[in-house]
Amino acid sequence: MNTTNCLAMLLAGGEGKRLRPLTLTHAKPAISFGGQYRLIDFPLSNCLNAGIEKIGVLTQYRAETLHQHLGASDSNITLLPAGSKQEEGYTGTADAIYKNIAYIDQLHPENVLILSADHIYHMDYRDMLHFHNSQKAAATISVIRVPLEEASRFGIMSVDADRRITAFREKPRRPESNLASMGIYIFRWSELRELLLQDAADPESSHDFGKDIIPRLLKGQARVYAFPFEGYWKDVGTVDALWRTHMDLLGSPAQLALNPPTWPMRPAGQTLQNEMLRMEDDRGSASLLHQHCFLEGRARRSILSKGVWVGKNSLVTDSIIMPNAVIGKNVLISHAIIGEGAVIEDGAIIGGSRKQISVIGNVSQEEHQGGWNAYTRGYREGVNGYDRASFGN
Repeated sequence: MNTTNCLAMLLAGGEGKRLRPLTLTHAKPAISFGGQYRLIDFPLSNCLNAGIEKIGVLTQYRAETLHQHLGASDSNITLLPAGSKQEEGYTGTADAIYKNIAYIDQLHPENVLILSADHIYHMDYRDMLHFHNSQKAAATISVIRVPLEEASRFGIMSVDADRRITAFREKPRRPESNLASMGIYIFRWSELRELLLQDAADPESSHDFGKDIIPRLLKGQARVYAFPFEGYWKDVGTVDALWRTHMDLLGSPAQLALNPPTWPMRPAGQTLQNEMLRMEDDRGSASLLHQHCFLEGRARRSILSKGVWVGKNSLVTDSIIMPNAVIGKNVLISHAIIGEGAVIEDGAIIGGSRKQISVIGNVSQEEHQGGWNAYTRGYREGVNGYDRASFGN
């Protein structure tokens, strides 16, 4: 399928409040994943592997963390930050696209592919684009079946025998279907452009694709279709989901292949060799360790990222240690996410459970290098908010 006349727009401006404290210092799509990647690398790699030649990345919250990651990116990738003034900021997913109409117009795409920049999956968008064009659709939404008890978290739709969408409800309280939107849309640009202009002029609109644009299309009897996806896909918008998705990397076989040879990860447009090693010995069992981490202690069912240091007699179990974190000696960590650059003091005990994952927030590079005061930036996610954790430099 020829993708040269399709522009991809990655929505990467979200604040990610449900991922705090990790998102206190990083944009949600810039959160580390799998030891050597970031969340945005998944949809970005999907685009590049599918031959999509032009990609716009819309940034807003903590934009500098994404700009740093993508700064040396492929020339096909354009960063589109929100304006610095409040009235220039993106107020919704549809508003973000609306405020970049001039950028899109200059590229003259036939279709626009709109993606969330923080979902974990491998997908060939060419298949969806072929279906979209074959149906002469105004819009196509990629969908996946979810457990009915989870359906209220998603945009839910009903379809006819031809997969044409007959009804759509954003996060219904009592869902009647389990066919969920994945936040992946293809629009014919000429039709989407007109819709965005109408939506921007509507004072009652929240300027959101799920709440406003899709219902407006359906109300106008436009041809809107559902494209089914049956592969692995996870929305990692919560601490629990981020932890569980990481654990899916550790099975035998793993539910998610981190860097499949036929569909390589390409962070910032660059092909990167898989540097994660599966450990099955006395030091690390059922674990993934980056080849540039240092393990003096032991790891069980855990992921140790690039630049991580684990001191003597420390035990890390069922946990994710993000890049450049330092774990001292005689430390016990269980069911936790340790943020980038965090420093855990000797003898600390950080223990969560499958129902309540403990989280230590990220640290900026300057703080990490300069000696960091744990009691001002360290957090453990608890029932009543964020409690101070016992760790330091």
